[in-house]
Amino acid sequence: MSNIKITCVIVDDEPMALNLVESYVEKTPFLELKQKCSSAIEAMEFIKEQSVDLLFLDIQMPDLTGIEFSKMLPKETRVVFTTAFDQYALEGFKVEALDYLLKPFDYAEFLGAANKANAWFSLVKGKQQSIVSEKKEFIFVKSEYKQLRIKLADVLYFEGLKDYIKIWLKDNSKPILTLMSLKSLQEELPESEFLRVHRSFIVSLKNIEEIERSQIIINNQRITVSEQYKPAFTAYINSNSLNS
Repeated sequence: MSNIKITCVIVDDEPMALNLVESYVEKTPFLELKQKCSSAIEAMEFIKEQSVDLLFLDIQMPDLTGIEFSKMLPKETRVVFTTAFDQYALEGFKVEALDYLLKPFDYAEFLGAANKANAWFSLVKGKQQSIVSEKKEFIFVKSEYKQLRIKLADVLYFEGLKDYIKIWLKDNSKPILTLMSLKSLQEELPESEFLRVHRSFIVSLKNIEEIERSQIIINNQRITVSEQYKPAFTAYINSNSLNS
C-alpha cells in the first residue's frame, strides 16, 4: 500500500454511532477525519466548501437518506455505507459504494472496509501522480472572452466572490476576474504552494510576509484565517518553523 492519506467525513444521525466510527477512524493511520455530521444536509454544506475522499455514510436519516445523498456527490468522493438494515445492500451496489457495513460492526469489519478504500485510492491517486509528475507552473483561466495564462509564481492570493474569483498578482494593481469557484480552482493548484485559509481566500504560501495572530499579511492585505482552515494552516506553520 502507498502512504496516501484518505480524507473522510462521518455522517450519522445517531450520536453513539458517530462517536464509535470516529474512534475507529482515529486508530486507522491512513484515514484523516475532516468532519462529523449528524445529517446529510450538514454534510452536503461541508462538502461544498472542502473536497473529501470518503464518506462513512448512514442510510436511514431524516430529510435526505444516505442513498439519495450518495447520488449527489462529486464523482471523486466515494462511499462506505453504515446501516442497521441489510435490505439496502442492492441499492448500495447500484451507487457503486466501496463497501457496506452492517451495524453493529466491530473494528475488524471497519478496517476491512477501510482497506478496500485504501486500495482503491492508492490505485487512483497513484495514476494521478504519475500523470502530473512535473511541477505545475501555470494555469489557464477565462477572462473577458480570452484564455489567460497565469504564472503561479506571480500569484499572491485568490479571492472568491460568489461565482467569481479575483486573482491578485505581483506588480498588478488590479486583479484578474474569472468565472470559477474556489473549490474547483483549489483542485488545480499544487498543495505544497497554495492553501485555502478562509471560505473566500486561497493564499500563495511563499508570498506570506507576516502572520499576526489569526491574520496573514500579503502585499499589505490582511487575510483572516478562519476556524475551519486553522488546523491545516497551523500544521503548515509548525512544519516550517525553525523552532519545531
